[in-house]
Amino acid sequence: MGYSVGQVARLTGITVRTLHHYDEIGLLSPSGRSHAGHRRYGDDDLDRLQQVLFYRKLGFPLDEVAVLLDDPDTDPQEHLRRQHHLLTTRIAELQKMAEAVEHAMEARKMGINLTPEEKFEVFGDDPEKYDDEVEQRWGDTDAYRESRRRTAGYTKADWQRIQDEAKEWGVRYQALMEEGEEPSGERAMDMAEEHRQHIRRWFYECSHEFHRCLGAMYVDDERFKAFYDAMRPGLAAHLRDAIHANADRSA
Repeated sequence: MGYSVGQVARLTGITVRTLHHYDEIGLLSPSGRSHAGHRRYGDDDLDRLQQVLFYRKLGFPLDEVAVLLDDPDTDPQEHLRRQHHLLTTRIAELQKMAEAVEHAMEARKMGINLTPEEKFEVFGDDPEKYDDEVEQRWGDTDAYRESRRRTAGYTKADWQRIQDEAKEWGVRYQALMEEGEEPSGERAMDMAEEHRQHIRRWFYECSHEFHRCLGAMYVDDERFKAFYDAMRPGLAAHLRDAIHANADRSA
């Protein structure tokens, strides 16, 4: 007979209303019905629900979860590998944050004053680190002026959100490469487009042609190449090629 919606709600800790919503949008439709017409969930339904909840905990929106789970080229084992990679990466980041908090607590207890560098080390590089060089290279461009205008009002929380989005994108791009996706593949081009939209959302209007220039810089400039290749060897060149393929697709 399977499990009723109430039983599934108790098993998972999510609400009956949420399960009804998942059914209504086609994300998780129970495979059976009782004689009275009530929803009944089988083992396969619970397996899919587990995948849904994993992706939701990792911050994926519902529409993207549906696309991932309904991809005919991705089997359940691949979903688990991707989720394991995302989770271990997040765990490592949270562990680093926890150690920083513990360090701050211990320093305060012992009356030690941390340096500014020590206080903010966990948040990564200062976004203004390369301001002088950037102004010298692109100071006369509309993109530079627009970026300066937008970022002038950004708070520490804004910069943290930008960094978090970039890290999450990087994790998913690494997973994509691990799965053997070619730069000209649909998923790689979609990730390249997501990269372009991130720039447009936070910094400046980034046309496909301008994005091509950025892609070339990611390979030609050793600092950018080192940044991307630190995520996964060859990522800089893979991203450049995906950017070009995405631009060609939109032409």
